[in-house]
Amino acid sequence: MRDVAVRVICLAALIGAVVGASRAAQAQDVAAGPVTGLPIPRYVSLKSDRVNLREGPSKEHRTRWVYQRAGLPVEITAEFETWRRVRDADGSEGWVLHSLLSGRRTALVAPWSKAKNETFPLLQSNDEGATRVATLESGVIANVSGCANAWCRVSVAKMDGYIRQDRLWGVYPNEKVE
Repeated sequence: MRDVAVRVICLAALIGAVVGASRAAQAQDVAAGPVTGLPIPRYVSLKSDRVNLREGPSKEHRTRWVYQRAGLPVEITAEFETWRRVRDADGSEGWVLHSLLSGRRTALVAPWSKAKNETFPLLQSNDEGATRVATLESGVIANVSGCANAWCRVSVAKMDGYIRQDRLWGVYPNEKVE
């Protein structure tokens, strides 16, 4: 009887260690930013039609790229003082002054499909069989008002509807946006 109790205790300890290690690994994927305390990585959008992407976190660093599309989603991957390291949908990375970024959530519709000229349905509800409100081209910027259960509610111009979450760059898989 004693051997069974010891085995149960050891098994419980092993399961606890595996669960704890799994939770620790998940926690490492999202950390708090050292400046803002907000999650890193996280998605934000550009506030302005002219945003310089710099090689390093200061105005003395060379400008690598100039974004000319307000509302473009970018992913913050690091923070340093008033600077944020960002990555865009094409994978370009650099530093942007924090005041040129907005917490407003936007997403690009399937930017990986630009060359294929694919279109994607914007639906009246979060159901594949729902009525189509519009057809969106890849690369369109959509305002994200919420995401849950693999669907996001978005608006483009004066149109509002639902699109599958996996067709957007600017929200994480299974991310809940409220």
